[in-house]
Amino acid sequence: MTANNSFSRLDDDDYPAYTMGRAAEMLGTTHGFLRAIGEARLITPLRSEGGHRRYSRYQLRIAARARELVDQGTPIEAACRIVILEDQLEEAQRINAEHHRTAQRRPT
Repeated sequence: MTANNSFSRLDDDDYPAYTMGRAAEMLGTTHGFLRAIGEARLITPLRSEGGHRRYSRYQLRIAARARELVDQGTPIEAACRIVILEDQLEEAQRINAEHHRTAQRRPT
């Protein structure tokens, strides 16, 4: 892999660029919190060749939303479920909007 290919991955929201330590630091949380949301299946970090957890920017946004809910007093399991439902709703709305755009382009 060339340097240019490696750097282009940094723009990829799904590229697991962050270690657990860096992710926890960025979120202002603990390794235990990241493990807990992993156990709740909110996010599934990829593993490096050495077995270390690696997080993507997308996963960090999801984790940040869960942390926000937990900080407001929501139990972690409930926070994870809420974030999953919010994510599913956003995806459904995106698909619905895409279908509406497609339907509008069709000749009647």
